[in-house]
Amino acid sequence: MACTSIVGLGLSVTMETYDLRQLAREILAYALQAVDAKAAVYRAVSVKDRKMRIFDSTFDLSSSRPIYAVALGKAAGPMAAALDAILGDQLTAGVASIAPPAQPISRRWRIFLGGHPLPNRESLEAARAALTLLREADERRALVLFLVSGGGSAMMEWPRDELISLEDLRTANLVLTTCGATIAEINAVRRAFSAIKGGRLSDAAPHTDQVTLIISDTNSGDEMNVASGPTIPQPQTDELELWTIITKYELGTRLPASIIHAIRKAIAQREVQDTGSRALRRHYVLLSNSDAVQAAAVKARACGFSTQIASDIVEQRIEEGCAELVRRLCERRRDHYRVCLISGGEFGCPKRGDGQGGRNAETALRCALEFEAQGLSRPAEASPHVLALSMGTDGIDGNSPAAGAISDDTTLARARIAGLDARDFLERSDSYTFFRLLGDAIITGPTGTNVRDLRVLLSV
Repeated sequence: MACTSIVGLGLSVTMETYDLRQLAREILAYALQAVDAKAAVYRAVSVKDRKMRIFDSTFDLSSSRPIYAVALGKAAGPMAAALDAILGDQLTAGVASIAPPAQPISRRWRIFLGGHPLPNRESLEAARAALTLLREADERRALVLFLVSGGGSAMMEWPRDELISLEDLRTANLVLTTCGATIAEINAVRRAFSAIKGGRLSDAAPHTDQVTLIISDTNSGDEMNVASGPTIPQPQTDELELWTIITKYELGTRLPASIIHAIRKAIAQREVQDTGSRALRRHYVLLSNSDAVQAAAVKARACGFSTQIASDIVEQRIEEGCAELVRRLCERRRDHYRVCLISGGEFGCPKRGDGQGGRNAETALRCALEFEAQGLSRPAEASPHVLALSMGTDGIDGNSPAAGAISDDTTLARARIAGLDARDFLERSDSYTFFRLLGDAIITGPTGTNVRDLRVLLSV
């Protein structure tokens, strides 16, 4: 059942033969095209007759009011490049902390290659430059445009306490992102020791009108957690809630002493953010995980699959999420010949060993084990009848060079012939190596967008 393009639509129809892996990759490619960050900015921002329109907000460009921009996150490069092209000389200056590869952009911008998943020296320099720019913007009562996307938590950072070193920040981020906590829990802790997160970047220019454009890597309605919400005032996490998170994941002994000291200090100071500014504050979500999931569903249906979106399988513990995905796939196979099950979000995936991989390759590996548990395994030389693809839409999966992986009902048979023990790789958090050796790792490089993970299960 291979797919061919329908002229003018970019969709597909079913044919008599099939290559399940190729179909999965076509679905993935279509979903990624739908969440192109540069295209999203072009759709959101337009200039005509000396007026700039951003959704329902209109700004007069004939005045002498300057326009400044700050961009941070994995989609910052494409977003900044688009805004630069749209505004041209109307843009006074910008600061961007971007992920490589760098986008063609004018000298109006100061560009930094912020670190991810751990902050680096340029993450700090980007924050310093952004805060300086915003103080200038505040003095000039400028319009400030923020371009915010996932990954910005590490790519632009400045500690609230001078005792916190870059190495402390790196250690804290590594501990937080590998302990199995949800993004909301991670960000609650991050905000307590950051001078950028939780609306504090926006606070550096309180007298400016501000518009924030967001590429969201969080759940719908939870945009305050994208890059830890640098421009969105957030309710203070109370002491009990914060220490519940720290206790739950045993962070008290794992985080650096300077970080714990800063958290205690922040709680004692009980900072209350000023939300009484009369200046304009608008926040718009350009893209989210739902856009990738819905696009994948459109493509799958065009390829002849009976398609279901599992909107409730989002942030479960990875072993629970994978088991439920395969269970539902098997359930739908009883009534349908060609089945596609799609879900998004980010499974909780604590790191257990020193191997290479992330939650997406581990999802694919766990699905292969679930296929076998459900009696679906086939010989190594057989054509796959069931398949699981899991990928980070940013093109990065954990500490590996891959975006994720594809497994199917022949994966374990092929692994045994190659002398690979799937459970051993799982226990060492080395799922990328497992799939690299089988030739089933998904390598895209950084995609320039970031709307969480996409999981696609197929059955024929």
